[in-house]
Amino acid sequence: MEKIHIAVLLSGGGTNLQALIKAQEQALIQHGIITLVISDKADAYALLRAEKAGIKALSLPKKGQEAKAWEADLLRVLEAHQIDLIVLAGFLTILSANVIKAYQNRIVNVHPSLLPAFGGKGFYGLKVHKAALARGVKLSGATVHLVNEEADGGPILLQKAVRVKKHDTPEQLQKRVMEQAEWRLLPKAVEQLCKQLMKRKEGS
Repeated sequence: MEKIHIAVLLSGGGTNLQALIKAQEQALIQHGIITLVISDKADAYALLRAEKAGIKALSLPKKGQEAKAWEADLLRVLEAHQIDLIVLAGFLTILSANVIKAYQNRIVNVHPSLLPAFGGKGFYGLKVHKAALARGVKLSGATVHLVNEEADGGPILLQKAVRVKKHDTPEQLQKRVMEQAEWRLLPKAVEQLCKQLMKRKEGS
């Protein structure tokens, strides 16, 4: 069976990438295969995770590059690797309409809150958990959504709530949200999308 080619874009450690690799090894992702990992930071630990798993890993550093030129490079690389689906897993660059149009409804992102709460520009990583704790919410969680031109504003695919504990630090909440929500939701959503894309391919 031909599979949907997946590229994972990231900026850091790659814990969500690890969850996807594990899901692939356990055949929880059956209709897709991660064929490429791209980081916008040359020293991202995630690149090593990809190499260990035998996945092609590339760094496309954004520093010192004009956004337009960087995105043109990105699109060239994605095309050269015949990528069908893009997964943003802790990717800190906001993609322009140009990239989003080229991969309409084929870019998926995981966000560490129950969107629309604590989403949008400036809300990423620990900042999200700090904001949730400052607001005093009793539930946080994660959301997997399709990417459109509004930061964290695309259609929601899956959400999972995670209880906030009384004396949580942002780091503790982040860890729990990752383990209980992000790492479970993302592989599930990716498999659903790959299945849909496969059907579309077969039907065309």
